[in-house]
Amino acid sequence: MLDRETLSTYINEEEIQEIIKKLARRVEEDFSGEPVTLICPLKGSIFFIADFMRELKLQQEVDFVQLTNRSGGRRGADIKFIKDISTDVSGKNVIIIEEIIDTARTLSFLKNRLLSAEPKTLRVLTLLDKPARRVISLKPDYIGKTIEDRYVIGYGMDQDEAGRNFREIYFLKN
Repeated sequence: MLDRETLSTYINEEEIQEIIKKLARRVEEDFSGEPVTLICPLKGSIFFIADFMRELKLQQEVDFVQLTNRSGGRRGADIKFIKDISTDVSGKNVIIIEEIIDTARTLSFLKNRLLSAEPKTLRVLTLLDKPARRVISLKPDYIGKTIEDRYVIGYGMDQDEAGRNFREIYFLKN
């Protein structure tokens, strides 16, 4: 069980929505009215993609993937699909929608999988970027906010499944 006394507000609900609006405008500008296919890794990105889709004024389709990363600290070890996409992304403008990028291991695995399907374009959009944790060189195309190397909870991000439903994003207090 997660005790809110151990949390400190980092990004409030209003700030999250402002970040989403800015990201949506950038994507709209880049794709100039062309349709996009949004790929959402489960479970952490569910709230973010729902809000982003409502804000994005482009024709869009969405699909979901779920991956497991049982790396145990080993580079690139044992990433597998629990659920792969069911959408054909060949020749489409594809955007992977992440709530947070840290090591980029799982994201790199997903990106390579999608590139093998030969999309027209493939971009990565993240609400939060934590480059200090990066073990694979991967730069997102769209970054909502770059954050320091601290554990965050809320707005889809959890600690052992707790806190995912919080409307704001919190740091764990030291």
